[in-house]
Amino acid sequence: MTALYRKYRPQDFDEVVGQEAVVRTLRNAIERDQIRQAYLFAGPRGTGKTSLARILAKCLNCEQGPTATPDKTCNSCRTIAAGTSLDVIEMDAASQRGIDDIREIREHVILQPVEGRHKVYILDEAHQLTDAAFNALLKLIEEPPPHLVFVFCTTELSKMLSTVRSRCQTFLFARPRLADLTKLLRRVADGEKIDAPDAALSLVARSARGSFRDAVSTLDQLSAATDGQITVQAVLQLLGAVEEEALFRICDLVVDRDTAGLLNFIEELAEQGQDLGRLVTDLLEHLRHLMLVQHLGEVPDSVPATPEARERLQAQANQLGEPDVMRLIDLLALAVDDVRQGGDPRLPLELALVKVTRPGADLSRQSLSFRLEQLESKTGTPAPRATEPVAPPPPATEPSDPAEAKPKLELNEIQTAWKQAILPAIGERSIPTASVLNEARPVELAGERLVIEFPPAASFHRNLAEEPKNASLLAEVLYEVTGRRLTLAFAIGEGEAEEAEAEDVPTSEEDIISLMKSTFDAREVDET
Repeated sequence: MTALYRKYRPQDFDEVVGQEAVVRTLRNAIERDQIRQAYLFAGPRGTGKTSLARILAKCLNCEQGPTATPDKTCNSCRTIAAGTSLDVIEMDAASQRGIDDIREIREHVILQPVEGRHKVYILDEAHQLTDAAFNALLKLIEEPPPHLVFVFCTTELSKMLSTVRSRCQTFLFARPRLADLTKLLRRVADGEKIDAPDAALSLVARSARGSFRDAVSTLDQLSAATDGQITVQAVLQLLGAVEEEALFRICDLVVDRDTAGLLNFIEELAEQGQDLGRLVTDLLEHLRHLMLVQHLGEVPDSVPATPEARERLQAQANQLGEPDVMRLIDLLALAVDDVRQGGDPRLPLELALVKVTRPGADLSRQSLSFRLEQLESKTGTPAPRATEPVAPPPPATEPSDPAEAKPKLELNEIQTAWKQAILPAIGERSIPTASVLNEARPVELAGERLVIEFPPAASFHRNLAEEPKNASLLAEVLYEVTGRRLTLAFAIGEGEAEEAEAEDVPTSEEDIISLMKSTFDAREVDET
């Protein structure tokens, strides 16, 4: 039996779907007798490049032609459709890529067509021809016999030699829209008497990711697996795809900050045999669509979604905040990396959902900045980003409206972030400064004045911390994390008096060298 994608490949220009610009140009060229000697069809796999090359050959060699509407019944049209025409030679450049194969072409092109007007060479995957083979073709492409036409088909336009491209008319094949794929699948299903609802065909079309051949092949496989009775569940089971409703439900639970509901739903999907790696990638695609809607104000035409799904995307984009979408995309990207390295995607997926619904459970520097943004967005005060240069704040002014005041900063928040975010951020910029502050801790916050306390035995570290370079770096990082320009004070803890007395005792050279090594990550150099 013939595979469905071969049985239903387009036979004339009217049956071509999704390549309107290419069809219009070729049709006009044929009707005006402006056929060129070489064409280059470039685009993703399964978008109809070889099929359109055959249609072009039919138009040129049809007994009624040259015509843009071949009759498809004459001997020339039938042999071209069957792949047995002596005037249309299809070559696989992946296997016939050497200069010897090109020499064979050069020897045969001088022969006149057997029954048609033109001898058409269709070279599939043309980018795999060797440079020597391309160079052997150059003169033939530029000045061919009047009966010769070349059609190069490629999925890698960038790999085609510029000298070849300059001698060809180039046509770029676009991925078809979801509606075009669904329309084609409906025509195939009706022609084969396959019972399939529109929702199932839409899922098949979405999984094909812009390939006609993949879409029809999947439908062929589903028809065999279900005896012609295709259901949505059968499609999901075969493809391992995630139902669109599940993606919307996950994002709705994120809007509700329902962490327990999210974890239970992931458990349900896992028990149903859902591929959680596929869930991560599909969820990322869904979040990308939400991000596009939030920034464009509408669902772009490039999004493969049904009219009902487009309305839900618009509504959900208004409910889910932009920071939540961006944060979840960042977290899920880590899960994708784990999957690529062979890890189990379940834990990173659950961690991502917990972190985005319970920011307080995540003490990373990025999370603290994210929480600060959310907090200050409610008061209308923009928050600084930890990854961007921080400009000096404007002179302090009293807010005209109490609602515009910054949220109150608590000492325990700084103490929590000290080890988790502040010191690591300082360490990224200066390891010696981080080493100096490693023994210190915030102990008092009075208004905008923060007291940093050192233990009694670390007075030397306190003196280093007071140096302008180190103090300004600490103040800068505190501003990035808290959004406040805090005045810093450095103090020694209990036992300061005893420490002062101990400082009167001369410090040995060995002690000084040891302290220098630990503080500045230094090492001794042997001058000899």
